[in-house]
Amino acid sequence: MAKTRSDQCEMDMTPMIDVVFQLIIFFVVTLKMTSDTNKDIILEDGKNGVIITEKNRPPSTLEIEVDKRGMITIHNARMNQDQLDTILRNRVNKLGNQFPILIRADFRTKHEEVKKVMDICTRRGIWKLSFVAIQEHKAKKK
Repeated sequence: MAKTRSDQCEMDMTPMIDVVFQLIIFFVVTLKMTSDTNKDIILEDGKNGVIITEKNRPPSTLEIEVDKRGMITIHNARMNQDQLDTILRNRVNKLGNQFPILIRADFRTKHEEVKKVMDICTRRGIWKLSFVAIQEHKAKKK
């Protein structure tokens, strides 16, 4: 028996549905579930500072954390001063030295530990440094 033109072609959608579900699973598994900030860092009070929000924060901003023991981290990855220097050198080579750096230092951190981070930034020609602090909570107006 010969096939006629009236026979309809059917497409099996099962493989496409399988691929879609695999992609959904991939994106859910790789989705970042944790915050990049170190929860053990207690920030200093800062009454007069500029409020930094996602809207006024450039996407090229790098946040460097220094905990109370002087450990340096970026995105919860610990590093020594040489590793930080390498990261900043590579970033300057890629973006230039115009990107801002936010330093989140624990208020109990010795200044000399924060100064080490600042010195590495200066050595790489990075001058847009800011320090993260907690803004004082203002009383509600009546």
